[in-house]
Amino acid sequence: MASEARHCVSMDDRVADETRHRGGPALFVDADACPVLSAAIGIATARRVRITLVANHTQNLGRFASRAGVEIFEVPGGSDAADFWIASHVEAADVVVTGDIGLAAMVLGRGARALGFRGQEFHSATIDAALLVRHEEKKVRRGGGRTKGPAPLTDEDKERFAAALKRMLGAPPLRPGPS
Repeated sequence: MASEARHCVSMDDRVADETRHRGGPALFVDADACPVLSAAIGIATARRVRITLVANHTQNLGRFASRAGVEIFEVPGGSDAADFWIASHVEAADVVVTGDIGLAAMVLGRGARALGFRGQEFHSATIDAALLVRHEEKKVRRGGGRTKGPAPLTDEDKERFAAALKRMLGAPPLRPGPS
């Protein structure tokens, strides 16, 4: 695999132009093992929001290749390659869906918004505390200890995610245009 991201699918240019012309946010999804990927795509495409899925080649994102308005980037297999790609391409007012606190911190620093898989919005005022907890848990694991993993995603989590993403993307769904 090359050292640069590979653009797999080009989105519908009309949707991209409409999205940027109206000044709306774009949606980036850290698609490496994202449990709310289908929901994010459905919400974004219903609102004609540009959506970019970023993951390494193991995630089989090609299954979304035929969806209008969906752009896919495959990144090299490095552990944080998708995170760094997203952080370098996100703009202020964009929304990033991620389960990674480190990526959330990076995009908040760029003026974008970050949403976790359970519908929790990350905030600049609390991200440092979340990073500290992550760091302390990593130290415990490196020392041979165990930490509690995340609970399974519930239907309530999925509903909270969908409601939060709709709110963050702002606009009500647009009616489909003439074919």
